[in-house]
Amino acid sequence: MVKQPKAPRMLTHDQVWAALDRLAERAGLSASGLARKSGLDPTTFNKSKRITADNRERWPSTESVAKALAATNHSIDSFVQLIGDTERTAPSVPLLGFTQAAAAGHFDEAGFPAGKGWSEVGLPAVHDEHAYALEISGDQMKPVYRDGDIIVVSPGTPIRRGDRVVVKTKAGEVMLRELKRRTAKSLELQSLNSSQTDRTLAAAEVQWIARIVWASQ
Repeated sequence: MVKQPKAPRMLTHDQVWAALDRLAERAGLSASGLARKSGLDPTTFNKSKRITADNRERWPSTESVAKALAATNHSIDSFVQLIGDTERTAPSVPLLGFTQAAAAGHFDEAGFPAGKGWSEVGLPAVHDEHAYALEISGDQMKPVYRDGDIIVVSPGTPIRRGDRVVVKTKAGEVMLRELKRRTAKSLELQSLNSSQTDRTLAAAEVQWIARIVWASQ
C-alpha cells in the first residue's frame, strides 16, 4: 500500500496576525508601535483592522509584513518560526494610550484598569494581577520616554523614593513623574522632562499612585 503524503497545512488568519503580535512583543512594542516603527499608519496592525465592517477577515499585506520585518531586523524565516510559535501563550497585560488615561472610565477608584478601550500587549511577566501598560504618544517625556514606548504600571508594587510613577489626581489629571518624597500630608514629584515643572501635591489631592516597573526602550 502506497502511503499518501499529507496535505500541506494552510496558514490561518489568526496565526499570521498572532505572529505579528509576537514580532511586536519581541521588539518591546505594541501593534501600533510596530506600525509606526515600520513607517506605516499607526492603525495598520490594530485588532480593529483585522476584521472588516461586514465581518470578513482582513489579512496583512506582504508589503506591511516586509516593512515590519525590516524595522525589527527579523528575517522571513524567523517570521515563519513565529507563526509556528503562536500556540504558546504569552503573558499579556491591558494596554491603553497614555493620552487616553485621563479620560473617565478607564480606571476604578483604586487605579486598576476598568471599562472599555483597553487592548492587550504581550510583555515580560509581572507579578501583579492588576498590572497594565500605557503607550507613550509624542515627545513630551523625552529623554526618559519616547513616542511609541510602552510602560508597565503595577498598582500592587510598593513605591520607594526615586521610583518612576503614574499619578492621578482627584481633579482628573494623570502624570508621569519621579517620586522625590512622600509623607502623610504631601507628595513631591520630580519632572522627567526639563520643560515641565516639579510638582508638590497635597495627599488629599491624589486619587492614586502606581509604580512603573518596566519600559520598552
